[in-house]
Amino acid sequence: MVAPNGPTKIDGHRKTLMLYPELFRQLESVRWDMDKDIPWQSFDASLLTEEQAQTIKMNAITEWAALPATEMFLRDNRHDSDFSAFMSIWFFEEQKHSLVLMEYLKRFSPKHAPTEAELHEVRFDFDPAPPLETLMLHFCGEIRLNHWYRRAAQWHTEPVIKHIYTTLSQDEARHGGAYLRYMKRAMEKFGDEARSAFTKVGVLMASARRTAQALHPTNLHVNKALFPNDTIQSRMPDPDWLEHWLDKQIKFDAVWETKVGERILHNLSLLMNRSFKTVQELNRYRKELAASLGPKPEYQGA
Repeated sequence: MVAPNGPTKIDGHRKTLMLYPELFRQLESVRWDMDKDIPWQSFDASLLTEEQAQTIKMNAITEWAALPATEMFLRDNRHDSDFSAFMSIWFFEEQKHSLVLMEYLKRFSPKHAPTEAELHEVRFDFDPAPPLETLMLHFCGEIRLNHWYRRAAQWHTEPVIKHIYTTLSQDEARHGGAYLRYMKRAMEKFGDEARSAFTKVGVLMASARRTAQALHPTNLHVNKALFPNDTIQSRMPDPDWLEHWLDKQIKFDAVWETKVGERILHNLSLLMNRSFKTVQELNRYRKELAASLGPKPEYQGA
């Protein structure tokens, strides 16, 4: 009996089936059409302000940064063809997010549409990083972005952009679920090595305390040679826009930060079959793992 995408025994050996084919079918079944599924005809010009259009532009450029992130993932996961194949889905859908936001601006506020030069500015090389930590980082990033977009949909009153942000938030939630599948597989293969990487990043990303800069992959320094201009946000037309959007516009306050942290802790609890109700509990477990781990095995892809 073969469990879908789970370990099975063949001639006495355990074999793990690829996740990509099933994830492709699942995500294909809910894929939305930019022409047919976005209610463009419902646009109400009286409900779109200049400052709102500017934030839509910034999010379009931020989503475009999936391009260098995908290049990083493919470079650092050459041993893992399954996960690399999944990147074709993730990259397509993230670039589609950028495209639908740009389409909105081209139709309704053309002067705010990003230029090719502005988009290209966020494409640069990321330094190599531990792939398991990067996997966890992007899982947390998807959870956070899901909550940001849900809040953005509430902030906007113009019906088309409300619909777009709701649609994008649902995509980000599905991406988080896909990353979680690869995290589970990594734990089956690497055990405490994977648990250590996931808890290390989880302690940082599940913090409910608003830091000076939002805890998201696009705000992290990724190229020492380009420091300090080595975050995605530092290369935006307005590098300070994100904190202003979160704090002053969509008002992503402590209540929402707590929701993000709780969601990360909940998923880690399910993943590791332990209860983490606070970041402190997760941090204690991280320290236990660090103390018990021996020499690290060489990572060969999840």
